[in-house]
Parts: sequence; structure tokens; C-alpha cells
Amino acid sequence: MSWELDNVYDRNKEAPYTFYIPSKQVIDLLDIGDIVKLIFLGESEKDGLAGERMWVEITERNGEDFKGLLTNEPYDLKDLKVGQEVLFKIEHICDTEYEDPSSSEWDYYFDTKIMVSKDVLDRREFNFMLRDNPNNEHDSGWTVLSGYEEDDFLSNSENFQPISIGAILNIDNSILSIIDEKPLCAFERNKEGLFEEIDDYDWDSYLNG
Repeated sequence: MSWELDNVYDRNKEAPYTFYIPSKQVIDLLDIGDIVKLIFLGESEKDGLAGERMWVEITERNGEDFKGLLTNEPYDLKDLKVGQEVLFKIEHICDTEYEDPSSSEWDYYFDTKIMVSKDVLDRREFNFMLRDNPNNEHDSGWTVLSGYEEDDFLSNSENFQPISIGAILNIDNSILSIIDEKPLCAFERNKEGLFEEIDDYDWDSYLNG
């Protein structure tokens, strides 16, 4: 067989705030006739973890084991066809047609934006955070820096980009304890690796610079 099903729990462990998996409450509802989405990986995709997301109609359930019929026409996987029987387990289900009670939490992780320097994304590390007043409903107001940026880098707006707050939590979720701090505030990572507030941050220079 030239394809296999991806384990969505493994993907979620790698990106717990941006890779959605259905809640147990939704999984428990699944029964014959329901439609679920699985990720099919081809030979060339198993390392890159891209794959094709396709819907499967459940025809049999035995606890955590399922049988179903593929309802999509595969784009690139030649060994699969519409109507083909697929055997799968709970860990292969990446989405369902049910409304998930936990969806509001996921919406926050996906939709709320945080401004980061590209050096943070390159290093997968950040050591400084400040929160200004948000510009809109999806703007958190937070800006995140690695702490290694030079002045020339910081003065160029092209070196910054907005990303979902979930993506920054994937790097370090210890900031969950401060993410709801009200503007204006600034935090820096200390020698113990913990973020502590900068009480004397120069907000006048920041806001009027």
C-alpha cells in the first residue's frame, strides 16, 4: 500500500495550540453514517507530513476501531478511490461534522494575532514581550522579540509579521500565565528562564518614538 493514515495525536503534540483535534465529547458521538475527516499520507509525504485530508463515512464502529467508505476523489493518491473501504482508529480523525464545544478555545488560538520579529521565528525562541493597546478585535496588542535583534533590524517593519497566538504558544506556553495582562505592560525572560515584568519600562519613548 502506497499510503497510510496520519496520527493526529502526534501532530497535536508537536503543535498543541494550532493543530486541532476533535474533543472526546465529539468523538463519543460518532456512529454509523457520520462523516469524519482523515489525513492520508503518500510515500513522498510521510516525512513532510502534508497529505490529503479527505472525508470518510463511518460504516462500522467497535470502540476505538472504525470502518468507513471514502467519499472524496483523491487528488494524488492513485491507490485510493471513491467508495473504497478504509480501516481507521480514533487517532486518525482530524475533524468531524459535529460542532465541537471546545471550538471557541481553538478560535482564540487561531484568530488572535501577535506581532513577532522574524528572528523569533528563525530561532524558535523569544525573551521579550510587550503589550500595547490592540488595534482591532483580532489584535492581541502583544509584540514578541528574541532579544538578539539589532536597532537596524527593529527599525525595519518588514522584519515583523503577525502570527496566530497559538503559534507562539507552540514555542513556549509558559506565557499563558501572563497573556491576559492588561496593556501597557512589558516582560523579559530572567536567568531562570521565567518571564518577569519590567516595572520601569520606558513607555513614553516607545509610544512617542
